[in-house]
Amino acid sequence: MTNRKILSRRATNSPSAAASTGGLALVPPRPAGRARGLLAVLACLTAVGPLAIDMYIPGFPAMSRTLHTSSPAIQLTLTAFLAGVVVGQIVIGPVSDSLGRRGLLIGGCAGFALVALACAFAPGIGALIAARFILGFVGAAGMVLARAVITDLFHGPEVPRHFALLSQIMSVAPVIAPVVGGAILSVSTWRAVFGALCLAGVLLLVAVLVKVPESLPPERRHKGGRVGTFGAMGRLTRNRSFMGCALVLGLASAALFSYISGSSFVFERIHGASPVVYSLIFAVNAIGMLLAGALFSRLSHRVSMNALLTAAVAVCLAGTLVQVLLTMILGESFAASWICQFVVLWGIGMLLPATMTLGQNLGRAAPGAASALLGGMQFLFGAVASPVVGLFGETSSLPMSLGMLVSAALAALALIVLVRPRAVTPSGREMVMDT
Repeated sequence: MTNRKILSRRATNSPSAAASTGGLALVPPRPAGRARGLLAVLACLTAVGPLAIDMYIPGFPAMSRTLHTSSPAIQLTLTAFLAGVVVGQIVIGPVSDSLGRRGLLIGGCAGFALVALACAFAPGIGALIAARFILGFVGAAGMVLARAVITDLFHGPEVPRHFALLSQIMSVAPVIAPVVGGAILSVSTWRAVFGALCLAGVLLLVAVLVKVPESLPPERRHKGGRVGTFGAMGRLTRNRSFMGCALVLGLASAALFSYISGSSFVFERIHGASPVVYSLIFAVNAIGMLLAGALFSRLSHRVSMNALLTAAVAVCLAGTLVQVLLTMILGESFAASWICQFVVLWGIGMLLPATMTLGQNLGRAAPGAASALLGGMQFLFGAVASPVVGLFGETSSLPMSLGMLVSAALAALALIVLVRPRAVTPSGREMVMDT
């Protein structure tokens, strides 16, 4: 896919072109093989962050022994990575609106490979914590720019389908990561896990060089240097509907991370499930999220994005509320916990692509900045929620359930007050996506 073809496509999809067709952007046919190859690389770029989060977790005990440090210190390497991801997205996204996407993607992949190698050879815990922060920062490039590239190149009903694919990858990667890490640890040490991440960075670098063109030509980039670039982000923070989408996405991620951090204690310690049974439960719930994303893809060009988002938030809220009520009234129940969590994750599986699609559409004037704020909120709320569940004890499922309920309730509030899905435009029409 050459830059000339991209420029031609963008000209066809310009505001003036859309206006001449009644507000519908016409997208010329593109070779299906090239689009699939591009999307496959963007999906892998999205997956590398979650893989780097969870892949080395099975090696925590060995890391503690090797580096002669405590478990809390080892856990700080996870916190440092998440902090790096948040900061990286906030910085890289807006900068890409003025410098373009491809160069930053190449630099991000190369940097990821080099820093992962530094993690593998870290001599002590301090060096590892610092390297993990930098790894999160450069790894954020793939996540934030994949969304921006899709916003640059695709329009109409393609957009929600592609964002659904990225959301599904984000859902599956954390499930696969510990399994892959465990397999590596069965034949080598924890340092080999970072060696594998280094190899992943090299392969992604080659894939970007071959498959990902520059999606933002110079004439469409933000002018005014860094001040103008971050000014666009400032304007987005004053956009009520956009920030509502970002908050809904962040709060849904808080519910998801509460589940990820607390579900093993609920099922293994409270309900007595074996690690194998828990893995099965986790996998089934992840499959539910994938199926929800697939359903979203099919419905996205028939149902308004606002209706899909409202339904997804309602499902999440209902599932968490029922789980809390059943636990308080009837006590702990293995079946009730599993069913309710499956329902909640089904709702999240539709909510994630809906908020990404709607948020990127509302921030289309600055896709990099919009992607940065959406992704930053997602990981910031998730990072805050993860340790909170454990602070309230591990002898009841209520801390996890209440954390998920509060997150879902606040997401519903943000939807009603800020996104206002039934708001009408000056022309009297419901505010919907241009899909």
